[in-house]
Amino acid sequence: MLTKVELETFQNKLLDRRVQIEKNLNGTALELEGMRSLELNDEGDHAATSAKTVVDSAILVQQRKELNEIELALDKIKAGTYGICEMCEEPIGLPRLEVKNFARFCIACREITEKEQQ
Repeated sequence: MLTKVELETFQNKLLDRRVQIEKNLNGTALELEGMRSLELNDEGDHAATSAKTVVDSAILVQQRKELNEIELALDKIKAGTYGICEMCEEPIGLPRLEVKNFARFCIACREITEKEQQ
């Protein structure tokens, strides 16, 4: 089990990351709105803008997904279930949580879920 200090540390990391993602999402959304209102002079401008919009949209989707994972992890901290694998209900290793603060599965179970998704 994680100590109170470890839990607080992870909670702070998750909260900091949440703030960063929210800033990114707001900034990218404003940027996309600005791009839509641009006067595009030629096909090259349009192609460059479209490519950037596709990349920005993919980033937005990924960041929203991460934000959902962070919210779930914060809820688990409140519920006292943070750091416990959703599959085998064993503790998730501290090194794994340090790399991925919102990990839902231990390494072994993560590998199983990834194989099932392929």
